[in-house]
Amino acid sequence: MAGNLGGDDDDIIAGINVTPLVDVTLVLLIIFMVTATYIVKPSIEVELPEAATGAPTEQTTLGITLDREGRLYLNGEEKSEDALRAYIREQKRGGKELQALIAADKDVRHGSFVRILDLVKQEGVLDFAINIDPALTADAAR
Repeated sequence: MAGNLGGDDDDIIAGINVTPLVDVTLVLLIIFMVTATYIVKPSIEVELPEAATGAPTEQTTLGITLDREGRLYLNGEEKSEDALRAYIREQKRGGKELQALIAADKDVRHGSFVRILDLVKQEGVLDFAINIDPALTADAAR
């Protein structure tokens, strides 16, 4: 056996050649890096003008809660619907951008919740979120 440098043909190959794996991984990394810049880049670039008289808007979050008995709370204080409307109008007059975080007890009637949601939207607060208990949603998914 003139060309055989060692071992039989029956020997087990114990070493793994990782060079092709590293090559493929590096090529995929390069492709990802090049295409990521095109994905993140906005399609229309706009440079906004600056104004000396423009005031930055301050975003205020309204914490609205409905308890089991249907009582309305604004930022932890019990309020009436009219007081909620007045507070929102006052904040809007101050030039503040409002966002509402609405939480309701699970036993609150659907109509009460929708009435408060509608009130907030009527007063011009279009950014709102509904507060939920993530543990309850995870249990319902099972």
